[in-house]
Amino acid sequence: MLPDLATNIAQLDGVGPRLREKLAGLGIERIVDLLFHLPLRYQDRTRITPVGELRGQQDAVVQGVVTGSRIIYGRRRSLLCTVEDDSGLLALRFFHFSMAQQKQLASGRSIRCFGEVRAGPNGLEMIHPEYRLDADHTMPLADSLTPVYPTTEGVGQNLWRKLQAQALDVLRRSEDSLQLISLPQQLQWLDVSLKEALLYLHQPPPDANLDAIQQGLHPFQQRLAFEELLAHQLSLLQLRTQRRKHHAPALPEENELARQFIAGLPFTLTGAQQRTIAEVSRDCSHTVPMLRLVQGDVGSGKTVVAAVAAAQAVAAGFQVAIMAPTEILAEQHLQSFQQWFAPLDIHVGWLVGKHSKSQKKQIIEQLADGSLQIVLGTHAMFQASVEFQRLGLVIIDEQHRFGVHQRLSLRDKGSDAGRVPHQLIMTATPIPRTLAMTAYADLDLSIIDELPPGRTPVNTLVIEQHRRDQVIGRIHAACLEGQQAYWVCTLIEESEALNCQAAEKTAELLQQELPDLRIGLVHGRQKAHDKATAMAAFANADIDLLVATTVIEVGVNVPNASLMVIENPERLGLAQLHQLRGRVGRGNVASHCVLLYQSPLTQTARARLNIMRQTNDGFKIAETDLSLRGPGEVLGSRQTGILQFRVADIERDRELLTAVQDYAHSVFEQQPQQVPGLIQRWIVNADYYAQG
Repeated sequence: MLPDLATNIAQLDGVGPRLREKLAGLGIERIVDLLFHLPLRYQDRTRITPVGELRGQQDAVVQGVVTGSRIIYGRRRSLLCTVEDDSGLLALRFFHFSMAQQKQLASGRSIRCFGEVRAGPNGLEMIHPEYRLDADHTMPLADSLTPVYPTTEGVGQNLWRKLQAQALDVLRRSEDSLQLISLPQQLQWLDVSLKEALLYLHQPPPDANLDAIQQGLHPFQQRLAFEELLAHQLSLLQLRTQRRKHHAPALPEENELARQFIAGLPFTLTGAQQRTIAEVSRDCSHTVPMLRLVQGDVGSGKTVVAAVAAAQAVAAGFQVAIMAPTEILAEQHLQSFQQWFAPLDIHVGWLVGKHSKSQKKQIIEQLADGSLQIVLGTHAMFQASVEFQRLGLVIIDEQHRFGVHQRLSLRDKGSDAGRVPHQLIMTATPIPRTLAMTAYADLDLSIIDELPPGRTPVNTLVIEQHRRDQVIGRIHAACLEGQQAYWVCTLIEESEALNCQAAEKTAELLQQELPDLRIGLVHGRQKAHDKATAMAAFANADIDLLVATTVIEVGVNVPNASLMVIENPERLGLAQLHQLRGRVGRGNVASHCVLLYQSPLTQTARARLNIMRQTNDGFKIAETDLSLRGPGEVLGSRQTGILQFRVADIERDRELLTAVQDYAHSVFEQQPQQVPGLIQRWIVNADYYAQG
């Protein structure tokens, strides 16, 4: 039986277990995966370039006669050959050679060679070129550009070309069984077959527009990018459809508890909060499980939205689980929820790793018998021993810190006779529209785009490390006036241990320089009790200056803190810098964030710090972050699996996204039989999308 595109690459000649394992590391398991592994660049071996026309830094095919061959002894022993044609002389240099090779390259032999031309000590030369002896000059030239593939250790370019030649033979013989409905008018320029596009991109003609290909803008690349984005959108529509097959408890929109909760708040909800609360409340009132993402900038009031949703669930007789990525954030939420819900006689508890066995046992029992209505926690809630009596709503804060499987794990704890809880996901890391349309297309989206009254914009300063003494003096003056400040130490070579040591050393040095200030310390390696004590002292204004690692990135709310210094900000991504900066500007005093950088800065680092200085708008910052770092970095490592595109680039191809979304709905509704094939074609581990 002839292989087809879905055939495992093990069926190709030359693919043994070791090579198969290496290719699997690149996501290549089937022949179609191999075909989607497109060239990085191309070499032009379709014509012979006269030696007299060669230029440095140029790849070229040269044909001539060997006029000399000798061993040169210098810093490195090398074999130096000279090749001559009618227009000039070129040197070929080999650092690794055999005596047989020297004899082979004897004077008078006709030779054709290919390599990069460089400037040598005595003119132009090629180092270790590919060459073949061609006595009668009849060796045919390539009829298409020669591809150079992205590779991994132990897989050379010749092997790639042999494998791709076999895959292309399979492609030429294949029939594409996926017949999609006609493309919309504005996309007719993409109306070429998958076969035509792949054959062209693996073997472009000599006159191909390499500039367009290099930028990913050639129509055939855009054709592939469109189909890949389409497959991704269809997979998310499939995921949404799977989710809608589940049933969730209907939580009535109109309930006295939520009304009492809102009436008891010491502040007025913003219009954006009210709109988001209405969207969440409406979703929860249906039996289709809610899966809504609420995104809002730092300080926009997402926690209150979550609390109103929790009141709606409790009023209907269900429990609520709220997941936070850190114990500090979980404790911060606990304080807010207990303060809000105590007057309403609602029992709020928490479950985190630092609790004693007896504390955990008590919480677990209260969850099982239903007496604990709202529980806040960290990863401790994933334990098998944690069971709920009637879990109706799951709230996950800082979604990008958790993987999808963790979210599903918590949801499954509320599964009861086919019923699953509603899910509300929150993030203070604004997600660019292009990312929201791709990574989160299976979620409904609410945006809180309005800050509560009284929040003061933070003035950001970018200052070089040599002005450190001036910064310390500014902190001293501010603290003597009754304000409080943070000093943040960032990651050192990705080592938490070294980072904590740096924070401890910084706290010691600052205490020596500012003996009249009360200086505290918080880092990830402290015992939970010590960390909580320091945070409480800072919140109570018993500490003037808090030296901390990025552990304070989320969940810390001290309105009197009006000054933050971030050391070596060039080590952090924009989203994390924006989150840290959000710890100040929470009161009515003018607030400042100092980015104390170390020279020299890379161009990217300089661009990141400049956007921080220019704006406090989290969405503008997120768009810049996406363009500078790419989707995998912006979303966080746990989410990148859903955005490992083979051809598409969501920043480059953003103009296609709206059309892709519309077209995906048409295919999903009018040609559902085509959907599984498209998803399987493009997405490795497509079974991931079968989960609701």
